[in-house]
Amino acid sequence: MSERARRGLENFLSRRARPPRELRAELALPSGPLPLLVRPHATARRMTLRLSPDGSEARVTVPLGVPLREGANFARSRTDWLAAQKAAAPVRKSLGHGDTLPFRGRSLRIEWAAKARRAPMLADDTLTLGGPEDSMPRRIQRWLEREALELCRADLAEYCERARVPCPDLRLSRATRRWGSCSTSGTVRINWRLVMAPDEVRRSVIAHEVAHLVHFDHSPAFHALLARLFGAGLPAADRWLKREGRSLYGYFG
Repeated sequence: MSERARRGLENFLSRRARPPRELRAELALPSGPLPLLVRPHATARRMTLRLSPDGSEARVTVPLGVPLREGANFARSRTDWLAAQKAAAPVRKSLGHGDTLPFRGRSLRIEWAAKARRAPMLADDTLTLGGPEDSMPRRIQRWLEREALELCRADLAEYCERARVPCPDLRLSRATRRWGSCSTSGTVRINWRLVMAPDEVRRSVIAHEVAHLVHFDHSPAFHALLARLFGAGLPAADRWLKREGRSLYGYFG
């Protein structure tokens, strides 16, 4: 073996392996297997376990330096709690004549009228539409997505101006496991279902993603910027999303 090859081999063998950034596994619940995601977090002080908004994944956050397998064991020790959370997942709601639908934190009554337009029309707290009744949910969802895009664009422009950053591309997301995201290319994605939540809840998620345009982490600097962008109502918005967010997945399957 040449000297160059020997040094290369020594460097390779002495190189410390990078710790994995995440761990994926499955948990055995009475209702069936549940995917598990374990990730480290720079500001975490203890391990935390939660269920994704749509109930399709368990997530554990561990402090830096804690082995990811300990996070997996933590989740396995709490499968009874996860099973109870899964059982409490929202039941799919019907969306026909006389049913109600959340929109910007208030309740809309759905009315079907034979002579009404196929496209939903909002007047006060009533959403009226005609056309085939079996396609009402699909048309109502498209209407909600249009409303979401308009509102989110305005919110994004406002918070980008406050943060003094260029306004990036915006895309609506149909993700089942997160409310918003910001890519390294700068594209912001917001879950369209947030249009059903109170305005301040939707705006808090957008402010969160704008703060990521400046700090692509969850450092103290990130949290300080988020607090400055959104203001004092952030804890209340976070509580609403944790308490009620999963209910938004009871609509539109």
